[in-house]
Amino acid sequence: MASIARSSLLRQAASTTKFSAATRPAFQQTSIANAVRATAFHTTARRDLLPPLPQRVEGTVNDASPVPPTSPSHGSYHWTFDRLVAGSLIPLTVVPFAAGSLNPTLDAILCATILIHSHTGFQNIIIDYVPAYRTPRARKLFMWGLNAATVVVGLALYEFETTDVGITETIKRIWTA
Repeated sequence: MASIARSSLLRQAASTTKFSAATRPAFQQTSIANAVRATAFHTTARRDLLPPLPQRVEGTVNDASPVPPTSPSHGSYHWTFDRLVAGSLIPLTVVPFAAGSLNPTLDAILCATILIHSHTGFQNIIIDYVPAYRTPRARKLFMWGLNAATVVVGLALYEFETTDVGITETIKRIWTA
């Protein structure tokens, strides 16, 4: 639309109509004025919010893609561990309420599992969206920030479990409030 409705074309179309400016209907005057304003907005220069990251090409087009070294702590084992932790959250969340017993040990296991699940989830987001080959410093910064946040949340959950009522009791009180 912006490529065919340029402001010069609209002005030309407005000047060649059969009505003069004095006899032109009010709705036509406002629609032409709005169209001119809209096209002026759409034809401004495009500016990026952030400059592009440095671009570099390693190798040539005919080079084979590098195969990373195998590691048992990455790949399918990592995915399997994530699925086991996520699957274990279901019974750990339901059992204290279904059984009617609020066990501090079970509460601590639930908090630790939630913390591990959150940490690995945010770690996967950082790995996916902050590539190490393009922004190695930002990746390292985000990973250290995630580790620091995990430690702070872990200490906060420990403090909440030992000096207050605990997670499951808090959820039970909120649910019955």
